[in-house]
Amino acid sequence: MLDAAIRPHIDKPLAVVAQRAVALGVSANTVTALAFASGMAAAALVAAQLYWVALGALLLSRFLDGLDGAIARQTKLTDLGGYLDITLDFIVYASVVFAFALADPVRNALAAAFLTTSFMAPASTFLAYAIFAQKHGISTNIRGAKSLYYLGGLTEGFETILTLCLMCAFPDWFAVIAVVYGVMCWITGGTRIAVAVQTFGTPREN
Repeated sequence: MLDAAIRPHIDKPLAVVAQRAVALGVSANTVTALAFASGMAAAALVAAQLYWVALGALLLSRFLDGLDGAIARQTKLTDLGGYLDITLDFIVYASVVFAFALADPVRNALAAAFLTTSFMAPASTFLAYAIFAQKHGISTNIRGAKSLYYLGGLTEGFETILTLCLMCAFPDWFAVIAVVYGVMCWITGGTRIAVAVQTFGTPREN
């Protein structure tokens, strides 16, 4: 929901850091791998109930996740880079949620299962729309230059990161936060399906 509004404020500082990284010969895919490793470390730290350390690892992961795109825009956007970026993001998000279930199965397992399932609503509608948007020649740069079409919604990257950070900062409230965000994910999925029906519902002329 807020990704497009926040993008202009983070692009410039990320570009400065990216310029220095490019000068050092650091590739976008290397930073993507580091972002994934840091995200998975955050999940492991959550499972160990080291929540504040996990929060630091998660923030580092998401900073690196933004930096890889900035590096790619200064070098070359590739299909592999876009593929790794989006797939590894989803794995990190789900892993952190699962880690809360491991940390306290009695209190968190059911809410974690609900949120993990709910993630499928925005994830599947996002990726499926991107496939058919490319097929129909639909593009947008509202979230900067991307390897695939980014369809907006109530729960985008910023909202997901904020939610995971809140979970780390207030682990006793995990179940409540997870259920609320899970409902928001279903709303996002529903609105994106509605957009898809409007966009792709008319038969294409041969």
